[in-house]
Amino acid sequence: MDTSDFSFIFLGQSVLKYQVPLDVFNTINHIYETKYPELKPANKQLVGKIEKEHSLFFNGDDSPKMTRHNHLPDNVLGWFESKFKHYLDWNKITGYNLHFNSIWVNTMFEHEYNPVHVHQGTLFTGLSSVMILKLPESYGVEYSAADAPQNGRLQILGSANGHFANVDYQPDIKERDFYIFPYDMRHCVYPFNGPGFRRTLAANMDVRYDPIRNRGVS
Repeated sequence: MDTSDFSFIFLGQSVLKYQVPLDVFNTINHIYETKYPELKPANKQLVGKIEKEHSLFFNGDDSPKMTRHNHLPDNVLGWFESKFKHYLDWNKITGYNLHFNSIWVNTMFEHEYNPVHVHQGTLFTGLSSVMILKLPESYGVEYSAADAPQNGRLQILGSANGHFANVDYQPDIKERDFYIFPYDMRHCVYPFNGPGFRRTLAANMDVRYDPIRNRGVS
């Protein structure tokens, strides 16, 4: 399969990285910034120690925590779906059914963080994702081990083990990066210190499939 528009790392399961088209990227930022006053807070559904967590799309089960809504145009939702399908096809998953569950935006300021967690939607099986929308000019002072910076880093933890296995992934993130990985891959975001903010988007896609009959081996 052509790998010209994405890259991957294997941590027991695959993490695929894409670049967001500029029109999709600009549309999402514009909608978030112009519709911010009417966006529903998503804090009650999330584990992040972050004040500003707001939903752009929800198509799960209505509950006191969240009801169904959508602020995104069809072309943006279609782009997301195409990448989730690409992830599954590339991993040789067949016979699946997709259900778009939720999309939300986290805006992190100094000292806020996202602890180690996993995702789920209406189903326990599915795909998580992280899109980088805005980054601060600096993550502030690294008070120790400055040659191995941690401030503001995304860390994805794998299920592989062994002396030569990749056990985690801490990408050098840039705006317009988009990472897809399974619901059950643990991940976190470290706090930073200093001015500015870090804006990211997360999207959950439920995947229904038979793991015995619908996983290709060729």
